[in-house]
Amino acid sequence: MSTNKSLLKEAPLLELKNLETAFDIDGTYYNAVDHVSFKVKPRQIVGVVGESGCGKSVMSLSIMQLLPKGIGKIKSGEIIFDGLNLEKMSESQINKIRGKDISMIFQEPMTSLNPVFSIGYQLQEVLFNHMKISKQEARQKSIALLKSVGISRPEKLVDEYPHQLSGGMRQRVMIAMAIACQPRLLIADEPTTALDVTVQAQILELLKDIQEVNDMSIILITHDLGVVAEMCDEVIVMYAGKIVERTDVDTLFYNPKHPYTSLLLGAIPKMDEKEERLTSIQGIVPSLTNMPKTGCRFANRCPKARPECQKITPLLKEVEQGHEVACLLYETSKPIEGVVG
Repeated sequence: MSTNKSLLKEAPLLELKNLETAFDIDGTYYNAVDHVSFKVKPRQIVGVVGESGCGKSVMSLSIMQLLPKGIGKIKSGEIIFDGLNLEKMSESQINKIRGKDISMIFQEPMTSLNPVFSIGYQLQEVLFNHMKISKQEARQKSIALLKSVGISRPEKLVDEYPHQLSGGMRQRVMIAMAIACQPRLLIADEPTTALDVTVQAQILELLKDIQEVNDMSIILITHDLGVVAEMCDEVIVMYAGKIVERTDVDTLFYNPKHPYTSLLLGAIPKMDEKEERLTSIQGIVPSLTNMPKTGCRFANRCPKARPECQKITPLLKEVEQGHEVACLLYETSKPIEGVVG
């Protein structure tokens, strides 16, 4: 999916400015999201990729103001939505925006849906929070929403409970709840996790259709670079709480700059290659309490690392038009010999 050039001239719908989100572990706060900045324009689909533990979901919960109270907090930075600083708002003000203007599809629908309430009750609760409508109108709208996300027999399913539905059906219900009030920004956190390939394709097609009909912006969080290629205009690659690369989707696949991005792409199975062994990334993402205090956080796993990578922290900078990378290989005016790209 190529970048929509008209998006480049529009003011951002969402902007994160140096966002720091931290969690309390044994009395000390450790950053799970570390000075993250990016923009999402109207009608744009931005993919956020990286391994588990890279801060993708924490970033989305920060935007939604849903961090666990007493454990997680936004230390600094700004979250600007349509010109409003969400961090400056009271809980009542946020509640008017959350679910109406900004909505979210969570990773696991079985744990996100309440098992003791019917599907219809939970859909209607969203509608009652943001609309002045009668119970009968809410029920009819709930049925229409279920039908719009490709659920057959919505008149019957509206009275059923989450445990009576398949994983794919529960995910469709979650999407129906998320779009109930036609939000301007939809955050989809691993919307196809644990679904079989056929259902994944249906869910992704559904999201694309909804995005086009409602002119929504979408932040799509995923491990699956195939999903990114299919859906996104722009891609953000995160590692250990930081953005290491950001560019449009075509450039990322055909001209990756950061070694981490190249390794992620190398781990994708290719149908036209005879070799069966996939590229693997050695090691694991460092834990919050074991994060390197200086240098590149990927240095210990990077095949291109040099001694200075352990000492100098790379900054995210534009190395080509519209292409930002945080890597010492690009700290000079020209790429250093041997860079992956």
